[in-house]
Amino acid sequence: MATKIIMDVDTGTDDAIAIMTAALAPEIDLLGVTTVNGNCPVEICTENTLRVLDHIGAIIPVFQGCSLPLSATLTPGRKPNIPSREPSKIHGHFLDLSPAHSVRQSITAVEWLIRTYLQSDGDITLVPVGPLTNIALAIRQAPEILEKIPEIVIMGGGHHVSNCTSSAEFNIWVDPEAARVVINSGRPIRLITLDATHEALFTMKTCAALREAGTPAATCSAAFAEVRIKAYDESQPMASLGAAPIHDALAVCAIMQPDVVSTVYAHVDVETAGELTDGRTVVDIDRTGDRGRRPPNVDVALHADGEAFREMMLRILAKTI
Repeated sequence: MATKIIMDVDTGTDDAIAIMTAALAPEIDLLGVTTVNGNCPVEICTENTLRVLDHIGAIIPVFQGCSLPLSATLTPGRKPNIPSREPSKIHGHFLDLSPAHSVRQSITAVEWLIRTYLQSDGDITLVPVGPLTNIALAIRQAPEILEKIPEIVIMGGGHHVSNCTSSAEFNIWVDPEAARVVINSGRPIRLITLDATHEALFTMKTCAALREAGTPAATCSAAFAEVRIKAYDESQPMASLGAAPIHDALAVCAIMQPDVVSTVYAHVDVETAGELTDGRTVVDIDRTGDRGRRPPNVDVALHADGEAFREMMLRILAKTI
């Protein structure tokens, strides 16, 4: 039986590939997609999400969520570029796809999340791959939904690896307070960190194989991955040039095949007060002895099987609706 999921996204290039993967995978039943401010302003994230689903012919409802973090932008200078008004080299703003002909749903993301979980049988995995603002607000507004969420699979954070600052990964950095609410919610959590996603890379060879597959999802994913590879080579080079992570897709693959990542059960919290460490995911796995150690609360993915990931992605993206 397919695993029911809801994705919460800030659709740029890797979110787009992840959405197509979830929509096409027979192992997954994608019930809906909620959008949040992150890679782009939320209105653009919503349009991008609709464009992606239209491109592959998937009829899946989209709900627009929060346009700002919970509180991080209230402190002058703390998040000077949020919302992200300038297109990045990795994501741009509007994805290079035809304008959407479908439209977002009329109720907000938070309203829909609360309603859906309260009416569910407790069998819908939550998969946030952007800042965690929508999820934290839903939990704060209706904490009773927590008992209906079997697992939260988050793409975010890092232990030895960061990307937004020297301490933090982007999704967590944008809204550290929201991340702290979710990570300390008491629900089973898998955190797909940069440590793992940087071992799950697309190369130009992967892109060529996708183009050969020739489906709308495969050719689109190849185009987005090529943009990512060029941008990463210029600004965040991997161990070998000509490769880039597809962060959010790894979270989707980990639902279908858990052993595509290797996890450690550890205590995780989020720094919300540090001047130099704002948004850092503090993963307590390296200390010896028990002094000061807090109980584990998160399965932290620190490694990934890159070959298995690429094989899964090629198989799924070669499909059509």
